[in-house]
Amino acid sequence: MTLFHLGNCLALSFIPYVITYKCSGLAEYSAFWRCVQAGGIYVLVQLCKMLFLATFFPTWEGVTVGGFDAVGELMKATVEVADLCGLYVVMVRMAGRGELKVMVAGMGWATAELFTSRFVPLWVGARGMEFDWKFIQISLDSNISLVHHLVTAALVWLRSRYDLPHKVSTAVSFLLLLSIYRNFFSELVQWSFVHGGWAILGVRAAYTALQALVTLSLFVRVTA
Repeated sequence: MTLFHLGNCLALSFIPYVITYKCSGLAEYSAFWRCVQAGGIYVLVQLCKMLFLATFFPTWEGVTVGGFDAVGELMKATVEVADLCGLYVVMVRMAGRGELKVMVAGMGWATAELFTSRFVPLWVGARGMEFDWKFIQISLDSNISLVHHLVTAALVWLRSRYDLPHKVSTAVSFLLLLSIYRNFFSELVQWSFVHGGWAILGVRAAYTALQALVTLSLFVRVTA
């Protein structure tokens, strides 16, 4: 039962990434090492973010309301701007079509996050003697994060273009703000309205799906 539960969690986490890599055409371009390089930049950016938070907010003890530190969480979310800079660096350093740049940056970023943030909890926790839905939720959340990072990469690429109409540029900037503060809004909704792992997972999925649909329409409009 333990190995079956672990296998289920790992399959739910990794198979969508493999399918995305194969079906997106990245395999045809031999983009594996490019994705690895993007993952390396992800790790570097996360280290820089941790150093920044530890240096400038080392002893932050904000006023909590019902256990939710709004100011502290908002400051942490603002540091996510570094991820946008990292994605931009990945795409600038790479030659190729815009679609390829977006897929490499998004896949590399999401895969690196999967290994650094979720693989160890799954490997250690899902091997326990008792079944726990929490690890299934972690696996499904990794798929949501994959879509989120692909969407964010697409928005960064769109924002870097100089030929965008003013209305499209404004919409892209607004969507980038939503990407930066995604985790903050999720925490806020969870604290205010939603309780339970499945409910917050549904909120994150709906948030990401709506953002993805709007971004896709903008991306198709610009590249068509």
